[in-house]
Amino acid sequence: MRGAGGWLFDRAAAGWDATALVVRRGDERALRILGAHAADLAAAPVASAPGPGRLAVAVEAGLYATDERVRHLVARTRESGLADIRFWGATTTTDLGDGGGPAHHRLSVAARAFKRRALDAVAPGASEPVGAEEFFRRGGALRADQGPAAVARSVR
Repeated sequence: MRGAGGWLFDRAAAGWDATALVVRRGDERALRILGAHAADLAAAPVASAPGPGRLAVAVEAGLYATDERVRHLVARTRESGLADIRFWGATTTTDLGDGGGPAHHRLSVAARAFKRRALDAVAPGASEPVGAEEFFRRGGALRADQGPAAVARSVR
């Protein structure tokens, strides 16, 4: 959420199905504040989007580097050809795939406010600032023939 909460909120606010695939289920208030719901990473289906849509996936780079399930999910998603895959956080991983360059997401004013509320739900009283942008590294390329965005999935 710290690295991609605003991105996730903006996707949900734009009508995407925002799902956070989590390693351990717990207090999901922060995800609900962002307009997302949680699903178990272990039960994640093969990544696909209904109809002509595509997926947008944000992955914490450290989790990608240490969890085989996350790497497998990213590989399956990448194979679909429908995914905009982004990684946040520090990484030394060199296998992030096509288009591994930097990317950023400028948060809407609402995303900044809702991300602040979500962070407060996780750590009440914390004064962690919410910036105007979130920074990512691209990890997958979209096929040019895909239609408008329909689904967002976030792995954290």
